[in-house]
Amino acid sequence: MGRRYRIGVIEGDGVGPEVVREALAVLRVAMPDTEFVEIGAGLNYFRRTGKLIEEGALDLIRSLDAVIKGPLTTPPGPGTYRSVNVLIRQALGLYANVRPFRSYRGVSLKEFNFVIVRENTEGLYSGVEGRFRDLAFSVKVATKAGCERVVRFAFNYAVSRGFRRVAAVHKANILKESDGLFREVFHEVAREYPNVEVNEVFVDAAAYNMVRNPQVFQVVVTPNLYGDILSDLAAGLVGSLGLCGSAQVGDGVAVFEPVHGSAPDIAGKGVANPIGEIEAAALMMEYLGGLRGDEALLNASTTLRDVVRGVVEEGRVLTPDVGGSAGTEEVGREVRERLARRLGLRGT
Repeated sequence: MGRRYRIGVIEGDGVGPEVVREALAVLRVAMPDTEFVEIGAGLNYFRRTGKLIEEGALDLIRSLDAVIKGPLTTPPGPGTYRSVNVLIRQALGLYANVRPFRSYRGVSLKEFNFVIVRENTEGLYSGVEGRFRDLAFSVKVATKAGCERVVRFAFNYAVSRGFRRVAAVHKANILKESDGLFREVFHEVAREYPNVEVNEVFVDAAAYNMVRNPQVFQVVVTPNLYGDILSDLAAGLVGSLGLCGSAQVGDGVAVFEPVHGSAPDIAGKGVANPIGEIEAAALMMEYLGGLRGDEALLNASTTLRDVVRGVVEEGRVLTPDVGGSAGTEEVGREVRERLARRLGLRGT
């Protein structure tokens, strides 16, 4: 594509190495001059080295153009190590988790096209927890600066991509201080965007309406935990967690990954759906194309997403989670070969 990029790669745990491998193969078609830099992190890396993340990894990531990563396993319960995902988000200031959800004909439950923008560094995932005798507590943290930057990101995202509506999802009727602050900031920022229609929905009602009438949503901005839960609901509407990618964006730093987890129950079986990781790659291409003014990369990103849509809606080469019988490599190869043809390239 003319410009050389340096992209970090975190393979992840469980099915991570399998789906990342297919996404990288696609990226080598779309971005042939790219340098990929491996970064160790996660449970597999911890078992090998005793470290959660490679020494110097955060500074390395800051020096790169972007990072594509697989899912990382976080063991549940007290006494286990802290989430590496949360560590990366907080340390790098990746405050906006962008998760697009668009229906596929013949696969999804209904027709829709909306984006969840999830606050990514605060809320109940702040890691402020403790236990005293039989009492356990977790503190929900919300700052005005944290609320404002993610809300403003959501409005700018909506305007730049032609969405006309932004909805705030919260529970300020019960959590009057933390969610109340989020709600206040939302309405303050909204006044700066008079051409955008705004709405607010309690999180329980949002879950109901996403199932019943998802087309009413366009851009949804929400605190951390709610965005995490609603994203899985939205992926169910799409047809599978394996079809959805996400972007985690900060000021000058961005990490791209699938919405799904590490799925250790199917790891190594060759049946994991690589589409979510490939969608994450397309989001990375879109991000870099916009950031660097790289029109060729922007066009390649659009082409890749069109190719993915064609593969999924045609239904001939799909993994078992969406009713197919193909394996991870077969789906990845189908996307890669179609992309190469669309880009006018020979071979893959």
